[in-house]
Amino acid sequence: MSRRSGLIALFTADVVSVLGNRVSMVAIPWLVLITTGSPAKMGLIAGAEMLPYVVSGVLAAPLADRFGLRRTSIVTDLGSAVAMAAIVMTPGSSFAWLCLLVAIAGTLRGLGDRVKHVMLKPMADAAGVQMIRITSSYEGFTRTATLVGAPLGGLLISWIGPNKAIWVDAISFLVCAALVAALVRLPPAAEDAPAPPKEPYFQALRGGFSYLRRDQLLLGMIVMVFFLNVFNQAGTAVFIPLWVEEVLKSPAALGLLFGGFAAGALLGNGIFIVLGPRLPQYASFVIGAAIGGAPRLFALGLSHQLWVVVSVSFCCGIANAAVNPVMGVTLYERVPAALQTRVFGVTGAIAFIGIPIGGVLAGWSAATFGLRPALIASGMILLVVTLVPVYRWWRHPVELARHQSPASEEAA
Repeated sequence: MSRRSGLIALFTADVVSVLGNRVSMVAIPWLVLITTGSPAKMGLIAGAEMLPYVVSGVLAAPLADRFGLRRTSIVTDLGSAVAMAAIVMTPGSSFAWLCLLVAIAGTLRGLGDRVKHVMLKPMADAAGVQMIRITSSYEGFTRTATLVGAPLGGLLISWIGPNKAIWVDAISFLVCAALVAALVRLPPAAEDAPAPPKEPYFQALRGGFSYLRRDQLLLGMIVMVFFLNVFNQAGTAVFIPLWVEEVLKSPAALGLLFGGFAAGALLGNGIFIVLGPRLPQYASFVIGAAIGGAPRLFALGLSHQLWVVVSVSFCCGIANAAVNPVMGVTLYERVPAALQTRVFGVTGAIAFIGIPIGGVLAGWSAATFGLRPALIASGMILLVVTLVPVYRWWRHPVELARHQSPASEEAA
C-alpha cells in the first residue's frame, strides 16, 4: 500500500467525519424539539455535545500520544458510532440519558478529530506532499462537507425522520474507522510512538496564556472569533430550526438555510484565495466579521420570506470566509515557533468554547423572550461587538498595520 493511498484514506476519513457531524448537529436538536417541544432543552442538547467536544480536543491529546494515534482514531470512531446507535435504540429514554450519550459522542469526536489532524503531518511527509497543499485542500473539502452536510441533515429529517438520520451519522463513523484501520499506516517513527518528555502540562498552558495576554491585537481577534462562534452556533442549533418550525412548518427548508450560508462561505473562500494576498489583513478580518455575522440574525428576526433569509445568509457566508484564513495567518506570523503549540491550543479553546455556549444561550433566550426578540437582541449584541474593531481600524489604520508584523526574535 502506497503512502499516498494512506494519506488519501486519512483525508477522506476526516472529511467523512465532518460530514457526519453536520448531519447530527441538525438531526439531534430537531429530535429533541419534536419530542419535547422545548427550545431550552434543544439548546442544552447542543451544548451537551459541543462542550465535551471542545474540552476533550484540547485536554486529551496526551492520552492519545500514550495510546497511539492510529489506535485512538479507530477506537474513538467506533465509540462515536456506538453512542449514536444507542440514541436511536433507546427511544423514550429520559432527557438526562440522551444528554449523557450526546456528551460521550462529543468527547470521542473531539479527541478523534484532533488525532486525525495530528496524523496528517507525518502521513503527508511520508507521501512527499507539502503541508501547504494539505491544509489548503483540507479547508476546501471541509467547507464542501459543511455545504453538503447541513442540507443533507435537513433533507434526511424530511425524508426518513430524525432517528434514521442519526443512523446515517453512526454509519459515517464506521466508515471512518474502517478507512483508518484498513488503509492508514503511520511511518515507523510515528506509529504508536510514545510521547517524548515534555514541559509539564499546566506550565505549558500558563505560557500560552501569558503570550496571548501580551499580544493585544491577537487577543482581540480571538475574542472576536469567540463571539462569532457563539452566535453562529446559536443560529445553527436553535434559531434557524425554530424559525423554520414556526414560519415555514417544513424541515426541508433547513437544508436551504444551512446550504445558503455554506455555499457563500465556499465561494468566499475561493475569492479570498485569489484576492487575499493583495488585501490588508486586519481590515479584511474586521469587515468580514461585521458583515458575516449580525445581518443573518436580523434577517431571521425581521423577515418571513425564505428567499430573503437564504440570500442574506449567502452574502454573510461570502464575507465570513475571510475570518478564519486571516486568523490562521496572523497566528503563524505573530507567534514564535517555540510557542505555537501551546498558544494555538489556548486560542483554539477560547474560540471553540463559544460553540456550546451559543446553543445553551439561544435555547434559554428563545424560551424566555420568544424567538423574534431573541433574534433581534442577539443581532444587536453581535453588531456592537463586531463594530468595535471596525471603529478601531478606521481611527488607527497606521498603528494596526504596524502591529501586523511577524513576531520578533525578542518575543521568542
